[in-house]
Amino acid sequence: MIATPNTLAGVSLAHEGLLHPLMADAPGGRTLPVIDVTHPAFALDESEDAMAQLRRRADQLLRQQQTAPKFIIDAFMWFAARRSILFRTFTNPSGAYLDCLTTYVLKLGPDNLVPPYSSWFDRYVVDLPPVISIRLRLQQTARLLAEGLAPLITTSGDAPLHLLNIGGGPAFDSLNALILLRRDHPQALENREISIHILDPDPKGPDFAKSSLAALQDSGPLNELNINISHVAYDWRDTSLLTDLLLSLRPGDPIIAASSEGALFEYGSDADVIANLSALRTAVSSFRFIVGSFTRNDTFSQSNLSFANYRLYPRGADGAGELAAEAGFVVDRVAEALLSDQVRLSPGN
Repeated sequence: MIATPNTLAGVSLAHEGLLHPLMADAPGGRTLPVIDVTHPAFALDESEDAMAQLRRRADQLLRQQQTAPKFIIDAFMWFAARRSILFRTFTNPSGAYLDCLTTYVLKLGPDNLVPPYSSWFDRYVVDLPPVISIRLRLQQTARLLAEGLAPLITTSGDAPLHLLNIGGGPAFDSLNALILLRRDHPQALENREISIHILDPDPKGPDFAKSSLAALQDSGPLNELNINISHVAYDWRDTSLLTDLLLSLRPGDPIIAASSEGALFEYGSDADVIANLSALRTAVSSFRFIVGSFTRNDTFSQSNLSFANYRLYPRGADGAGELAAEAGFVVDRVAEALLSDQVRLSPGN
């Protein structure tokens, strides 16, 4: 990850003079900004010009990685690990997955970091193209989820809305989908029971989701909405809990959709992905679609992920389509970032 610091003009819209983001209590006794992709502090420009500039930066980074002598790479990695908690955890996590707190902080952007993640080198790290791609992943997943839900909530009266988040940690794709829907269809969420079900083995992310929701409801864009967050301790290698949850949601002719940003489709095996998709498709007829991120299988993605000490399955949109077909799903929409493709999958006929 060698590159010269160079802010991506036109991508980060944060600037002085705007209201500060909301804050919420996070794991470890910290307080972190609450990501709202409609807030100028977090919104990313996905215009053709902005994305072309990001790709040029990514190409420059890839050339540096491919041509720099190994001792330079090693020296940079040593220096970066000493100077940045984020870089150290990102490249050498304590477990098989990158923990939810580190993943979340990476999505804050350089202008929104708070101690102990606010050194100049932390800001440099989160402004690198691979990390900007992680921010884009959240924004695109939330948008695909909101776009899929919009025609359903505007034609369904006050039917309950259930959002399942598989491996979701703090579930900010679900929260931001609701923020987008509240902005674009303000009446459609009123008088509706809304539930976010976080299926994750670690309670820290769901706890942060609850404190973030409280902030968003108290003085933010989700105020006065009836939203509940529940946590299911879930291992995606055993889908029985997912099936039980879906069956429990059947009363009331609900709208059910799911998402998995940076989780199941990136870390799960083919068998795990197919099993979870099959459970979603067969348990209840009211399930509509799932949005997920798929690590891309290209040179840039593999070069950058080679620095990380955890396994991701590089599938991209093509691999998503193949797995979807095996589970009886079809690809509806795709949004591209540098490291991943965000894909919306719907049950086939």
